Amino acid sequence: MEKSQAPNQKTTRSKWQLFEVIGISLVFGSLFLLLFAPNSLSELFNTIIKEVKPIVVDIFLTSEVGIAIIVSVIVGRLLERLGFTDGLIRIFVPIMKWFKINPSVIIPSVYNILGDINAAGKISGPILVKAKATKAEQKIAVATMIQSPQSFATFVLGLIALTAFNITAFPLVILSIFVPIIVVPFILSRTIYRDTKKVDLEDLPRFTPNTRFLQTIFSSAKEGAELLFLIIIPAVAAVFFFIGALKFMGVWSLIESSLSSMLTYLSIEPSTGIVSILAAPTLAVAQLADLASTIDPRLVVGSFVLANSGLPLSVIFGQVPVTWAESSGLIEREVFGAAIIGMVLRFITACVLGYFLTPFLV
Repeated sequence: MEKSQAPNQKTTRSKWQLFEVIGISLVFGSLFLLLFAPNSLSELFNTIIKEVKPIVVDIFLTSEVGIAIIVSVIVGRLLERLGFTDGLIRIFVPIMKWFKINPSVIIPSVYNILGDINAAGKISGPILVKAKATKAEQKIAVATMIQSPQSFATFVLGLIALTAFNITAFPLVILSIFVPIIVVPFILSRTIYRDTKKVDLEDLPRFTPNTRFLQTIFSSAKEGAELLFLIIIPAVAAVFFFIGALKFMGVWSLIESSLSSMLTYLSIEPSTGIVSILAAPTLAVAQLADLASTIDPRLVVGSFVLANSGLPLSVIFGQVPVTWAESSGLIEREVFGAAIIGMVLRFITACVLGYFLTPFLV
């Protein structure tokens, strides 16, 4: 029996597989480059390092952003320990019960506004699981979270930029940040993610943990450090690795120019919009206040709405899927799909508010 199986195994191994073809092509391609263009590989690595280093080192390791992530986890866990989550549930149960949606779907958005999008996923994922939210409701939670600013600093600097252009902030803040927390779950539950269910307050557990306060502080600080060094930085490095590779191949400049034209068409100031999408929304709103006062106010409104979201792309493509896959009942592909849907809705919101709300704000 064993003798009859051996030739079959040998025959199977001798067949060429797709990745063997790719692998041997890479071997010969590398040898060709070493012979005829020996500097090309080093130039590729240098281009990638120049893209990755400013984000990983200058933003996450040596600036306030990395510390802010750790602090936001501590703040989020303290709020959770003090009953913040249970208070939110009490407020939103009547509204979400009317929509026939689990009220825990709004929790990530609120923690996102108060802290950080990565901490929001780390804290809210287990809460959704504990609240017995369906997979569809967990996806709604991800898409809704993308509608709110990924740090409180982005929101504050955005208000300063609006003031510099004499734009009335209150209605814009209400319509762009707080209304989507209610509207987006309703829209998605009626269109894409329909597997939702009405939940009574009596059916939900209490979410306030019984840990000691000192233990909460130190364990959350450790949790924040693990989130930064083991999840966020590797995810960011992976995203900007591909950007560096595209830049080396000469494709990235074309993508960047196309993106600029698209943003202008969508009523979003292109330079700060690209910064929001690729680098850091906090930096984008800080730059927004320094733009010329002659700029069209609708572009400023669109940029404010876009910046106060789950961007940059490194968050959408890397950090959010990895964080939520570890802390919720979703896999990375499901989280990524929900995040993309949330981002599309955010671009639509920025466009609509930029074109139609701006005349009433200036």
